Amino acid sequence: MTDKQTTQQDTKKLVKKLVLTVFFMFGFGFALVPLYDVFCDITGLNGKTSNVAAVQSDSVDKTRIISVEFIARTQGNLPWIFKPEVKKMNVHPGEMHQLNFLVKNNSVDNMVVQAVPSVSPGIAAAYFNKIECFCFNQQPLEQGQAADLGLQFYIDKDIPPEYTTVTLSYTLFDISKNIEQDEFTKLFADNKN
Repeated sequence: MTDKQTTQQDTKKLVKKLVLTVFFMFGFGFALVPLYDVFCDITGLNGKTSNVAAVQSDSVDKTRIISVEFIARTQGNLPWIFKPEVKKMNVHPGEMHQLNFLVKNNSVDNMVVQAVPSVSPGIAAAYFNKIECFCFNQQPLEQGQAADLGLQFYIDKDIPPEYTTVTLSYTLFDISKNIEQDEFTKLFADNKN
């Protein structure tokens, strides 16, 4: 074999390896989000709470009180009002609670937003159970429209005793530009019904 043929074979092998590497990296990039979600669900890190509606136990631990603080903020300069109806609530572990977050679209456009929750301390997220939450769905609001977004939750009675305060924080993100026009129109049509 000549040097030219050896170089061509080496080049072909290298190109095949590079193409395989690109496909592997592309696939790995898509797998990162589900892998991250699984990791956070298992470890309770990053304050991710379970999106599975858990069944509340019949027993409530009346001997303990946990202070739950609520924080609401908007991403960047999103022209929305977003706030909890109460900033702090004392709860007994195992006891179901409900409250609303108030939102208003002060922009000149119809917008769709998504709330992303975070629980602090992160380990307490494993004990914070959301039964119903506005964060499970995208929230379409027309310009100037206001709404009450509901949250129903309980804190598991097995939460370790060192956790006496838990903070539930939501950040509201504008996702309007990430939605296809047909889906955007459908969300607002469904919102009127």
